[in-house]
Amino acid sequence: MANFYTDNEDIQFHFEHMDVAGLAGVMEEGFRFHDEFEFAPTDVEDALDNYRRILESLGELAAEEIAPTAEETDLVGNTLNEDGSVTRAPGIDNALKRLAQAEVMGFTLPYRFGGLNCPQLVYTMSNDIISRADASLMNIYGLQGIAETISAFASEEIKQQYLPPMASGKWTGAMVLTEPDAGSDLQAVKTRAYQDEDGNWFVHGVKRFITNGCGEVLLVLCRTEPEISDGRGLSLLVVERGEKVKVRRLENKLGIHGSPTCEIFFDNAPAKLIGERQRGLITYVMSLMNGARIGIASQAIGIGEAAYRVARDYAHSRKQFDTAIENFPAVRELLVNMSVDLQAARTLTYYSTYYVDQEYGVLREMEFGNVEDKDRRRQLKQKSRKLGRCNKMLTPMSKYYASEMSMRVSNDSMAVLGGSGYMKDYPVERNLRDSRITTIYEGTSQLQVIAAVAGVTSGTAGTFLEMRLDRDWPEDVAPLIGKIREGMDIMAECVEFIKSQPGTSYRDLHARRLVDIAVYLVVASLFCDHAAVSEKKKKVAEYWLQWRMPEIHMLKEQILSGDMAAVKEFEALAGPVPVTE
Repeated sequence: MANFYTDNEDIQFHFEHMDVAGLAGVMEEGFRFHDEFEFAPTDVEDALDNYRRILESLGELAAEEIAPTAEETDLVGNTLNEDGSVTRAPGIDNALKRLAQAEVMGFTLPYRFGGLNCPQLVYTMSNDIISRADASLMNIYGLQGIAETISAFASEEIKQQYLPPMASGKWTGAMVLTEPDAGSDLQAVKTRAYQDEDGNWFVHGVKRFITNGCGEVLLVLCRTEPEISDGRGLSLLVVERGEKVKVRRLENKLGIHGSPTCEIFFDNAPAKLIGERQRGLITYVMSLMNGARIGIASQAIGIGEAAYRVARDYAHSRKQFDTAIENFPAVRELLVNMSVDLQAARTLTYYSTYYVDQEYGVLREMEFGNVEDKDRRRQLKQKSRKLGRCNKMLTPMSKYYASEMSMRVSNDSMAVLGGSGYMKDYPVERNLRDSRITTIYEGTSQLQVIAAVAGVTSGTAGTFLEMRLDRDWPEDVAPLIGKIREGMDIMAECVEFIKSQPGTSYRDLHARRLVDIAVYLVVASLFCDHAAVSEKKKKVAEYWLQWRMPEIHMLKEQILSGDMAAVKEFEALAGPVPVTE
C-alpha cells in the first residue's frame, strides 16, 4: 500500500538522525505518565516506536484516502448555507473523520485531555505528510495550535471544557485575528470585548480571512481596553460557534479550496477570557503565531514535495527526441535544484521545531520541575534565553524560506511538464496555486524577513553558526566548514556595513539579502551535520555550497553598494499612480 511516510527517505532520515529520543524524554517527564495512562510509553524505545507507528499510520491514510480526493476537493470547495453554516467538501469531511478515528487531532496535547503528548517535531513531520496529500486539509488539521494555546494559558475550567472534544476531533478551531482594516498590523484590531454587570464577557465586531471560521472553537483577538489604542489594549477570548456568530461570506480564492476562509460577524457573542487581560497580542497571539509559522512552513514543504515528485516522475517517463527529458542537462539541473531546495527547507524547518521543543522543555522544567538548586535554575534561565533568541530568528526564517521554496519548486515543476503542467490533467497547477498563500498568511515573507533580520544584525546568527560548527569534523567534511566560515566573514562584513548606515531604511531595504545569506549558511551547517554520517547527504551539502556561495558573494556586493535608488528615486522609477477613468 502507498504510504507518504515510508516512501519519504528524507523525513525518515531526520527522524532517525535528530535527537527525537531526547525530546521524548522531555515530553514524558521521566516516563511517569505510564502509571496513570497505560497507553503512554514506558521508556525511550517505546516512545520512538509510538511516534513511528503514528507517522506510518498517517502516511498510509494520506496516500490511500486523502490524496485521491484532493482534486475533487479543489473543484468542489465549500458551500455557505442560508442558515450561516458551512458544508465542507466530502473529501475534507471524510478526512477529518478518519483523522479523528486515528486519534491524531490532539497531537501535542497532554494525555489527560485525550492527547498524544508528542513533540512539536513529530507534529511538524505529520503536517508535512498531510500537506503533500492535500494542502487545504492541513489548514484544519494544522490548527491544533489553538488547543495548545488554550492548554498553555487558559484556566483549568476552560481547558476541561474545550480540550477533550478538540483532541477527539469532535470540535475544530479557528484563529480569529484578522479584520478588514487590521491584517498584518494586529495592533489596529477594533473588534471589542466587554463585560456585563455580572462579569460575563461578550464579543462584538467583524473578522475577515478566517481559516476554518466555521469551526466550533474560535480564539478571538479583541480590544478589551478601549482607552488603549495599541496592542496593550488587546485580550484573547474563546467563543463557541452559535446563533450569535454569523459566517457572512466565504472568500473566493486562488487556491486551497478545501479550506473555508470566512468573514465572521460576532453579534455580542458570549465569550470567555483566556488568561489575563491585555496579554492577548503581546503574549498569547505571539506564542500562537510562532507555532503557526512552523505549521505553514511544514505545509509549504508538503506542497513542494508533491510538486517535485510529479516533475521527477514526468521527466523520467516523458520522451522527446528519442530520450527521456531527464537526460537533458538543463532539466537535470532544474530537478536537482528542486530536490536540494526542498531538502534545505525541510532541514531548516525541522531543526527550528527541534529548538522550539528544547525551549519548551527548559521552560517546563523551570515551571514544574521543582528545581531548588540555585545554580541549576540559573543555568536553565540562561539556556531558555539562548534558545529563545535562536527561535525568534529560526521560526521566521523557516516560514520565509519554506514558503518561497514551495513557490519555486511548484513553478519549476510546471516548467518541467510544460504545457501539460498548465492543464488540470496534472496536479501541478493546483500545487502552484496552493503554494502562493503560504508566502502570505500567518505573516507575509516581507514580515518574516523583518523578524529574522534582527537575529542576524544582533549576532544571534553568528552565535548559532559557531555553536553548530564547534566540533571535530570528518576530514572529508572539513573543507565545507571552511567555506561556511568564509561566508560567515562575509555576513559579518555586511552586518557591520548596514549598522553604519543612518536610520533603518537601508537595513529594511537590504534585509532580505542579509537574511538570505544567513539562511544559506545555517542550512549549510545543518547539511554538514548530515554529511558527517551520510555519503548521500555529503553530496547534497557540497552541491548546496557550490550553488549558494556565488550567490552570497553577489548579495554582498549588493549590500555593500550603498544603493538606495528604490527608496530615493521611487517616483521616477515606479512612475505615477495609474489613473482609472
